Amino acid sequence: MKRELIPVDWPAPANVRSLQTTRAGGYSVASYDSLNLGDHVGDDALTVARNRQSLNDILPSEPVWLEQVHGVEVVVAETTSCQPRADACISHTKNAVCATMTADCLPVLLCDQAGTVVAAAHAGWRGLADGVIETTVKAMNVTPGSLMAWLGPAIGPQAFEVGDDVRDAFISHDPKAITAFTLHPSPFTSNKYLADIYQLARQRLNALGITQLYGGGLCTYTDQERFFSFRRDGATGRMASLIWLA
Repeated sequence: MKRELIPVDWPAPANVRSLQTTRAGGYSVASYDSLNLGDHVGDDALTVARNRQSLNDILPSEPVWLEQVHGVEVVVAETTSCQPRADACISHTKNAVCATMTADCLPVLLCDQAGTVVAAAHAGWRGLADGVIETTVKAMNVTPGSLMAWLGPAIGPQAFEVGDDVRDAFISHDPKAITAFTLHPSPFTSNKYLADIYQLARQRLNALGITQLYGGGLCTYTDQERFFSFRRDGATGRMASLIWLA
């Protein structure tokens, strides 16, 4: 199967490189077919390593693969080792590849207009609510207004069903977050909402002074051909969003 990459369509500086993988172009078999990059989801370890190596062939270095825990910890790509427990990675150094893996959660790529720093953040609802974007931006140590962000494939607003706990977590931080939730339309579903994780992320970014926002709108849940989705399939693979300075 031919590898398919989603274009990261944003006006990043010429020395910033970024890639978004899909599920196509790897060696894993169902239900991880085929370019599964996650080594924690039950797939054969040697097959995952083969998938990662095929990706490494088009990258300047091995990505910093995180042990993602839906938290807010940030690591620096050029100084970390092994597989750190964190949900975001930044880099100021040429050819150090930051990566985040997702299968419904929102990947956020960031860079500054001068091309001096890049970041990749894993923004599931819990990490997003707890401030993973804020901690990532703080760690980048540049004026937030100089940053731009790209929102990668995530579960879309017509499929992301949540309860009061999720809604309350965002509204308690910012009452305007209520606009990102709509009551579930099904008469058989009570006390449930449909959440727009793209809107929630844009609100957090805007609050920091980041207005150059791109991407969003690619739904992992509904596009089974291109994307893994944990909510849709349960046992499934992981895609990667990657960024580095060239």
